[in-house]
Amino acid sequence: MIKNIGVIGIGNMGHALAANLLKHGYQVSFYSPPPSPFEEKVISLGGHKKDSVAQLLIGLDAVILCITGTPEVEQVVFSQNGLLDNIQSGTFVIDCTTAIPESTLKVASAIEQKGAFYVDASMTRTPKEAEEGRLNLLVGGDKEVFEKCLPIFKCFAENIEHVGPVSYGNRLKLIHNFVSLGFSALLAEAISCAKAADIDMNVLMDVLSKGGGGGVILQRFLPYIQSGDDANFRFSIANANKDLGYYLRMVEELKASSGVAQAVNSTYEDAVKSGEWNAPVPKLIEILSSKSV
Repeated sequence: MIKNIGVIGIGNMGHALAANLLKHGYQVSFYSPPPSPFEEKVISLGGHKKDSVAQLLIGLDAVILCITGTPEVEQVVFSQNGLLDNIQSGTFVIDCTTAIPESTLKVASAIEQKGAFYVDASMTRTPKEAEEGRLNLLVGGDKEVFEKCLPIFKCFAENIEHVGPVSYGNRLKLIHNFVSLGFSALLAEAISCAKAADIDMNVLMDVLSKGGGGGVILQRFLPYIQSGDDANFRFSIANANKDLGYYLRMVEELKASSGVAQAVNSTYEDAVKSGEWNAPVPKLIEILSSKSV
C-alpha cells in the first residue's frame, strides 16, 4: 500500500499536487529545485521539506516528478547522488513533467533496471484546476502499475486515461499542447487584428463563441480580454515555447508534417525574445498588437 509520497518540484503545479495528496491523508515530503514560494504553504498543510533527492527518497513508497522539462528531469535522475543512485526497488516513480518522449524512454529504462516502477503521467489543464484537484492525466506505462497508482491520481485529477506504454503520456501531451497553444496563438493574432480594425471586443467574442472560434481556449482568454484577469490561463510564454520545441523534436523524429507548428513556434519564440517570456499566454495579444504598430 502506498502511504509515503515524495514530490520533486513545488512550483505552480507541483505544490497543488502535494496539497491535494495531504488533504487525502497521504504523508508527503518534498524537495524543490530551485526553492519555491509555495514551500511554506505545503509545510502548513503538513508537508515535510527535504534538502536533497537522497534525503527525500528515504522510506518512500512513491515519488512524483513535477519539474520544468527534460534537462531538469535528467539532472534529477542521472546526477551523482540523485534519484537513480538512491531509488529503492519497488518504489513507484510518477513523472508528471512534460518531456521529450525519447528521454522519457531512457529515464524509464534506467529506473526500471533498479527494480522500481515508472509511469509518465502528463497533466493537462492549468494551475487553477490543479489546486481544485481537477486535472486531466494522460498516463503511459504498464497497465498494472497504472492501476496501483490510480488512488494517487484520483487525489488531483478528475479525468484519468491510460493511453499506452511508457512515453505515450508525453506524446499525447505534446500533441494536445500543440493544438491548445496553436489555437491560442491564432486567437491572439485575430484579436490583435480586430483591435487594429476597431472592432468591439464584446461583439467579436460573441461572434467567435457562436461560431468556429468557440471552445475552451476562448473561454480561458475571455476574462483576460474583458478585465486583464489571467487566472484562467496562467501558463507562461516560455513554457509554451518549450513545449512547442519538444513537439517539433518529436515530429522530426516521426517524420511527420510540421509547417503549422513551425509558424506557431515562431510566434512564441518572438514573444520570448521580446522579453515577455514570463508573461501568461494571453499576453500575446498585446505583444502582437505592439508589433503591428
